[in-house]
Amino acid sequence: MANIILDMCHITKEFPGVKALDDVSMQVEESEIHALVGENGAGKSTLMKVLSGIYPYGSYDGDFYYNGNLCRFRNIKDSEHKGIVIIHQELALVPYLSIAENMFLGNEQASHGVINWDATNQKAAEYMRIVGLEESPQTLIKDIGVGKQQLVEIAKALAKNVKLLILDEPTSSLNESDAKNLLDLLIGFKEKGISSILISHKLNEISYCSDKITIIRDGKTIETLDKNEDTSEERIIRGMVGREMSNRYPLREHNIGEVALRVEDWNVYHPLYPDRKLVDHVSFNVRKGEVVGIAGLIGAGRTELCMSIFGKAYGTGISGNLYINGQKAVLHDIPQAIDAGLAYVTEDRKGNGLIISETIKKNITLARPAFISERGVIDPDLETIKAAELRKELGIKSPSVEWGVGNLSGGNQQKVLVAKWIFTKPDILMMDEPTRGVDVGAKYEIYEIINNLVEEGKSVLMVSSELPEILGMADRIYVMNEGRIIAELKNDGVTQEDIMGYIMRDSNKGEIGT
Repeated sequence: MANIILDMCHITKEFPGVKALDDVSMQVEESEIHALVGENGAGKSTLMKVLSGIYPYGSYDGDFYYNGNLCRFRNIKDSEHKGIVIIHQELALVPYLSIAENMFLGNEQASHGVINWDATNQKAAEYMRIVGLEESPQTLIKDIGVGKQQLVEIAKALAKNVKLLILDEPTSSLNESDAKNLLDLLIGFKEKGISSILISHKLNEISYCSDKITIIRDGKTIETLDKNEDTSEERIIRGMVGREMSNRYPLREHNIGEVALRVEDWNVYHPLYPDRKLVDHVSFNVRKGEVVGIAGLIGAGRTELCMSIFGKAYGTGISGNLYINGQKAVLHDIPQAIDAGLAYVTEDRKGNGLIISETIKKNITLARPAFISERGVIDPDLETIKAAELRKELGIKSPSVEWGVGNLSGGNQQKVLVAKWIFTKPDILMMDEPTRGVDVGAKYEIYEIINNLVEEGKSVLMVSSELPEILGMADRIYVMNEGRIIAELKNDGVTQEDIMGYIMRDSNKGEIGT
């Protein structure tokens, strides 16, 4: 008989005006990867915050047992003491500290108040080897990529003698190769007796590594599926959204018009390393009523391209020509870009897109305050009306527009970010990873928003690392690699293999034997 290490019983958690969890129960076995799935706002992260002590005992109803013992954690230290460690979607690492310093931050290897740096670096190296990190423990976090930073977080958890590892969207910022390596690492942990709870919207990853899948909808436990049962993506989606979704990408009318945005011979250099070229002689165009996708691996220069176009928001040594509706445009800053009809939905909604401590209303109207002002004075009633209209139009789930953005799920935060830029009334909307960390139902709603925009004659330039998303939404596709556009494809029978083939052939140019 399987050994149940975690038994969560009838957990209920309420916030003012919202019941986030409603009588939720789930069990996790020893040496198991247990996936927790559901739409944004379903209650997944809230449940894990209860388990890890972030929401302390007394702030929720119900009980949970770990290794047969009733747990009433007062804080996250209590859960870590038991071997329960949570890794959040936004990594909790200090960029200018070393890997070793980050790994033992709050868990210092010290004697009589003095840190033993030799022991710190030695132990860090041991745990780094387990997760496959070959860097020096003294390497600064800022000098390694996101995929390796995720491994540092896991090594940090191992250093706390983890027995139950909770990962919230661990692969949302990783490419396919790094994501698979991380999932394989979790599979390997099972042999060491470590169980994992995996929250992810990437259903192919769930099917790849999970032993059991618990589905939550609207704060309630719907069902738990075993890997020996039907765990197809269609089956999981039906449990998540409560209905069949025969088409992941909504259909739209295609009425493509004249060129709205034309970029010629565009070049961008790194802001800190001016000899490093990030965008290399790029030329492309986007037409009215068209969705154009930009595909490429992480580091191909896609984000740098969009941000540099958006009022030189990123980069140095920027050169080239920009034309909007046939007229040459010189945009020195973001306000000029907004006035010219451009908008940019950043891939980093919490860092650069939203003010998490502010309300939905303030975030939506932030980029174009002139639309709710008279003679420079904001009309609060008009601000509320306009924000409420967009909240309803985009289906943002909240009690009101006065609700704090920090209290929203990731999918609803993403909708607020999109609403912010729709409020500016753009003609050309650049969207960078528009559905990152968003569940399948909310993705569909964002796709519908994109379709509505292009059916109105707007233009959308979409960057995405998810090739099915590019293929499902784009009319044309540009493929980028190492800062250059290497292919332009009409989306007519194009496959993921075709796109990756262009990238691999370009990457192998000049290598011995090619």
